Order: sequence, then structure tokens, then C-alpha cells
Amino acid sequence: MENLLVITALGEDRPGIVNALSRTVAEAGCNIIDSRMTVLGGEFAIIQLVSGRWNELARLEGQLPVLAREQDLHVHWKRTTPARRSENLLPYSVEVVSMDHPGIVHQLAQFISRRGINIRDMNTTRYAAAHTGTPMFSVHMTLDVPASTHIAMLREEFFDFCDQYNLDAVFEPLKL
Repeated sequence: MENLLVITALGEDRPGIVNALSRTVAEAGCNIIDSRMTVLGGEFAIIQLVSGRWNELARLEGQLPVLAREQDLHVHWKRTTPARRSENLLPYSVEVVSMDHPGIVHQLAQFISRRGINIRDMNTTRYAAAHTGTPMFSVHMTLDVPASTHIAMLREEFFDFCDQYNLDAVFEPLKL
């Protein structure tokens, strides 16, 4: 069984954070196998999945508090297991764009969770519309839809929901 560790870090954005974190992982003999990083406001945020032998992960866990102090980061970690992928799930991609207003993510998440669908990945962005400068909001999600779901009915319900909240949307199978 593969040994895995999820690491999150948050701190004031500045050059060198990724270098310091990746160096710490490499020096412990571990491998970064998946990661997401971004700057939100003035803060740098990262989440990554690291693999290694149990003793390498233990060495890394011992070095993370040192990294946190040296880089002035809030660092958290947790051992995990490989993702269990069910053959009974269909990957779908959802794109939503609308004028920005509070509650968009909650409304979408509520619609999706009430149908027993898992959100595997989500990215949101606020931006100014071209020409008018109107605040816009975009959401991209990857969903794990149970294969037993009647897709045509789900799509119809989703687009009715989007019309109700004035959301422009695309709902389609994920192109791998």
C-alpha cells in the first residue's frame, strides 16, 4: 500500500515558498504527486499530496514544523490513503458564470449534494466583465455523478435551477 501525506500551508505571499516546501519534501526522500497552489488576497495557499516510504514520511513530518517556523507559514498535515474510485461514478464538468452576488457557491453545492453527487474539484474566480466592469463570478467543478443517475433529468433540473438564479452554465461529460 502506498504511503501518503496531505500537506497544507498558508502564509503571506512572497517568492521562495514553493522552493522551500518542495526542497523539504525532496530532502526527506518523498515525492509530490499532486498539488494545487494559488495566491488569495495577499496570502499564498497550497495543498499537496506527497508519497514516500513510511520512514521518509515520518522524517518529513518532523521537518514540517521547522519549515513552518522558518517560512512563517501555518502548516498542517495528515496521513491518508489512496483515493477509492468507484466504477459506478461518471465524471462531469460544470462551468457556471453569473454576475457576482453572495451565495452562488452555496446554492450550487446545495443543489449538487441533495442529489448525492460528490464535488471532486472546484475553482472559483471573481473578475470584471469586459467593457462594463461589472463584477462577474465563475465556477468550475468536476463532479462524480452516480451511474444510476438519470443524466437527462439531472441536466434538465440543473438548467432550470440555473435559470431560477440567473446563472449561465455548461454541464457535460468530463473530457479526459
